[in-house]
Amino acid sequence: MRILGLSAFYHDSAAALMVDGEVIAAAQEERFTRKKHDAGFPTHAIEYCLREGRVDLGQIDHIAFYDKPFLKFERLLETYLAYAPRGFGSFSMAIPIWLKEKLFQKRLLRQELEAIEDIRGLESKLLFTEHHQSHAASAFFPSPFEEAAVLTIDGVGEWATTSCSVGRGNELQMLKEIHFPHSLGLLYSAMTYYTGFKVNSGEYKIMGLAPYGEPKYADLIRDNLIDIKQDGSFRLNQDYFNYCVGLTMTNGKFDALFGGPPRKAEDRLTQREMDLAASIQAVTEDVMIRLARGIAKETGQKNLCLAGGVALNCVANGKLLRDGAFENIWIQPAAGDAGGALGAAMAAYYGFKGQPRQLNGAIDGMRGSYLGPAFDQSEIETALKSAGAVYKVLNEDAMIETTADALADGKAVGWFQGRMEFGPRALGARSILGDPRSPGMQRTLNLKVKYRESFRPFAPSVLREDVANWFEIDSNSPYMLLVADIVEDKRRAMSAEEQALFGIEKLNVSRSQIPAVTHVDYSARVQTVHEETNPLYHRLLSAFKAKTGCPVLVNTSFNVRGEPIVCDANDAFRCFMGTEIDLLVCGNCILEKDDQDPALKLDYKDAFELD
Repeated sequence: MRILGLSAFYHDSAAALMVDGEVIAAAQEERFTRKKHDAGFPTHAIEYCLREGRVDLGQIDHIAFYDKPFLKFERLLETYLAYAPRGFGSFSMAIPIWLKEKLFQKRLLRQELEAIEDIRGLESKLLFTEHHQSHAASAFFPSPFEEAAVLTIDGVGEWATTSCSVGRGNELQMLKEIHFPHSLGLLYSAMTYYTGFKVNSGEYKIMGLAPYGEPKYADLIRDNLIDIKQDGSFRLNQDYFNYCVGLTMTNGKFDALFGGPPRKAEDRLTQREMDLAASIQAVTEDVMIRLARGIAKETGQKNLCLAGGVALNCVANGKLLRDGAFENIWIQPAAGDAGGALGAAMAAYYGFKGQPRQLNGAIDGMRGSYLGPAFDQSEIETALKSAGAVYKVLNEDAMIETTADALADGKAVGWFQGRMEFGPRALGARSILGDPRSPGMQRTLNLKVKYRESFRPFAPSVLREDVANWFEIDSNSPYMLLVADIVEDKRRAMSAEEQALFGIEKLNVSRSQIPAVTHVDYSARVQTVHEETNPLYHRLLSAFKAKTGCPVLVNTSFNVRGEPIVCDANDAFRCFMGTEIDLLVCGNCILEKDDQDPALKLDYKDAFELD
């Protein structure tokens, strides 16, 4: 049975293909169009999935869409009526689009699909799942658990913003929901907006900024913005928000509560923004931990699965794991709306069709999230030749050795290998790598390679067998979605003068033997690398360890700020020539920056809209 899952028309459009219960392919549309968070119909992603599965559209049994537009329209209308006459401007902008396109989504989907392949009768194959049903399915069905509680938290789907369910075998039973406008995701996004970052894009910046501040405003948030119950259920005070009726997240009353208007984008960050970030992060962690404890008590389950955009908050996830309410936690790597495409396909396969579910006995059913396109050596060489690149081709052993040497010498390396990752994280297929022992590597990568804010931390990739020797965690974390502290014997004690520093001044203080991946609070967003899912990257880490004694590498996504992660060799070469990456390793091709034609250098810093 072949099922194609789709998400589209809000942000992070994607497609995913399942064949007889196995995930064959999944990719976000942005990777092909080069438009960050592309919300358009995922034509390119669908075409890729069909190629990877060696099927045409006519051979697909069902096409599952990740939410129900009529329910979303119901929420829109009821919200506007509840707040009338406020919000008429927003209402008058939204309704024509709904009446023209979104309300008649079945017809729109049919037209878009027929443009890919002129096949009649596709409309009869369409299925629609609820948004949180898609998230929950994406969390439970690929997990390694026979039974688990499932928690999904995001901004909003149709009505649900938080939902709890229990998965058993091939069944998923929804237990309870919290509905719009009460949303933890929207509360976090409101603070994202207020501190001057982009909603649906900059939330992870708040998470990275939080350790530079103190949670001075946490009580103010709890006393005025959100009422949190013991079981984690909550309500937001709508007097302070504008998202129900306006085009902004917050209003004048919110400004007055926190002592001024929102920070303008790209203005200098102050200690106030750092403290606000620390405060909203603390409140978010409080809610998530209470929710998890309540669900554990209610369901008696020992395993927890997470999805929804808030599940990308890896700091909170790490604290959930350490809290111990659940013995095991598994998080969908594409936890946001892109993963809804995969969840819709799974909800259709297991829920609608009632197909049996079998655990694969491996880490999980996501194949390491390496579900995007791969390119063979001849395709890579053809692309590089046409781009005018100068390269040499080595065998695999020599390629690994050369790359490990370059990393040990402090070079920034673009690493383009195998199938592209599905989800927002680069996991060693489309990555920029560096030596974590280098005190200046974080600053170099942020300012000279990624062209982004200097405060943003980098993640360590570590051999799974060595993780407990370097980090306070001894469990699988293949998707970079759990934060853990550096172990004590790898830390460096700070002087009294260093401890007295505030805010961004803390950035350049070396805190451990791997300072490039050690955040200011001694934490790190850990990716465990497994030989079963990425043997080549595992080999590289092993070679680096043999040379240096360190089984850890800096791993950041292969892109610049505002650009989607690179997809093909052309994207990789452009990014290489537009940044200060020293070495590009593309398949078995090695490209030295000094060997390239200077005329091919690109002004890449301003090539993409800022995120």
